[in-house]
Amino acid sequence: MDLTVGEADSELEQRLSDELDTFNIAATGADDRGAFSVKVTDDAGELVGGLAAWTWGGLCGIDMVWIREDSRKDGWGTKVLLAAEAEARRRGCDRIAVSSFTFQAPGFYQRHGYVETGRTRGIPGGNEDIHMFKSLQ
Repeated sequence: MDLTVGEADSELEQRLSDELDTFNIAATGADDRGAFSVKVTDDAGELVGGLAAWTWGGLCGIDMVWIREDSRKDGWGTKVLLAAEAEARRRGCDRIAVSSFTFQAPGFYQRHGYVETGRTRGIPGGNEDIHMFKSLQ
């Protein structure tokens, strides 16, 4: 046996993901893991913003959302979020989850019907990570 600690290892991450998928499928019967993105570009082809998410067992999890600062007041956050919710429904999801640091956008998600389910303390600067959930039914 040999235990090593090192930098990020994409091969290890893929193997761990594969092994956990096998375990999770056996435990739940859900074998419909997927991922999708929502992307907004301007007329010059520059990134305005986007979202990355995963789906599994009727749940959609939002990993990342970012909107360029000069476009945040133009409603792009709402458009991206609504597009993600529609895609999650199209993929058979009936619920969606996201987390947001207190200095990011928890109020944005709450205005869109997300409900706080918990917090993780200890985020730098005295902040917290707020975990939220929304039914898509």
